[in-house]
Amino acid sequence: MDMNQSTLSRKAEDYLEGILISVNEKGYARPRDVVKRMEVSYPSATEMLRKLAEQKLITYEKYGEIKLTSEGLSIASKIKNRHDVFENFLKIILIKNEIAEKDACVLEHHLHPETIRQFSKFVSFIKESRKRPEFLIEFEKYCKK
Repeated sequence: MDMNQSTLSRKAEDYLEGILISVNEKGYARPRDVVKRMEVSYPSATEMLRKLAEQKLITYEKYGEIKLTSEGLSIASKIKNRHDVFENFLKIILIKNEIAEKDACVLEHHLHPETIRQFSKFVSFIKESRKRPEFLIEFEKYCKK
């Protein structure tokens, strides 16, 4: 099945991203990791994991390890990258870390791909600059007024 990312619900995308984060942090993901990360009940997590398995985005056994298929990994990586771009952007404009994390979750699902590309380019430009761009220094001063 060739799963088009746009056919996934926001919740399904969040689950894939959460599984990827758990795997990156711990080397594996289990249903209990998903329950904790997503702050959902076991039945809710089990239902979504079943759906993701039916779509061939993950493989898992009820109490065993969850593995992203190659397609699931590809989608999860794109979602995680979008999240990171928005979180970094929000931090650049001086949003507190915990707010940036939450708001990045909203932005990653609702913007046009072209907008996401431009945000990504902007964040890369800022991060790759040898010195802090003058306008950011001025912005920080402005915010302190």
